[in-house]
Amino acid sequence: MLRAIYLVCLLALSAASAFSQTFGEITGAVRDPSGAVIAGATVTVTNVATNASRTTTTNDAGVYSFPALPPGSYRLKVEQQGFKTVSRTDIELQVQQSARLDIEMAVGQVAETVEVSAQSTLLASENATVGTVIGNKPIIELPLNGRNYLQLVALAPNVSYGFPSAGQAGSRQGGDRANQSISVGGQRAQYNRYTLDGVENTDPNFNT
Repeated sequence: MLRAIYLVCLLALSAASAFSQTFGEITGAVRDPSGAVIAGATVTVTNVATNASRTTTTNDAGVYSFPALPPGSYRLKVEQQGFKTVSRTDIELQVQQSARLDIEMAVGQVAETVEVSAQSTLLASENATVGTVIGNKPIIELPLNGRNYLQLVALAPNVSYGFPSAGQAGSRQGGDRANQSISVGGQRAQYNRYTLDGVENTDPNFNT
C-alpha cells in the first residue's frame, strides 16, 4: 500500500514538472492614470483559438496572474467600477514564457472600452529564463539535412551544434540520436535536459 502511494506521489510530481516545462504565464499590475494601484479589478484572459477563458481579480497590490496557460494567442480584458474597460488583443504567449503586461485604466464608465491593439514587447522580468522560439517560416524554408529538427537549435544564440559526440554513446546505443551533440552556454553536451510536449525526453544513460 505504501509503495502504491509512493508511486502515485512520484507520478504527480512528474506531471507537475512536465506542465511547468510547457505552459506559460501572463501577469502584471493594474494602475490608474496617477500610477496608483487598482485592487479588486476583474481581469479576464481568453484563448483566441479555443475561446476558453479564465477570470481573476487584482490583489491589494494591484497584481493579477494567470499561471499554467497553454502557449497561443490571447485576449485580455480588465474591468473595474469607475474606470473604462481596457481590452488588449494579439497577446502571443510562447512555451514556458512568463510575460508581464501592465495595464493603465482611464477614469470613466465601465461601458466605455479602450481597445489596445498596438504590438508592444511583453516584458519578461518575472524570472531569469532565457529561451528562443523557432517559428514556422525557418522550419519550412531552411534546408534541413535529413529533416532533422534538432539542427534548428543552432539558430539560438550561444549554442554550438554538430560536433562529434563524446564517450561511448555511439558504440553502445547506435542510431542517429547518439550523434546529436548540443552545447548551450559553453556547457557539456551531457548537461542538457530535453522534454517533448512537456514530457521528459532525456536519454537516461548519456543525458543526450
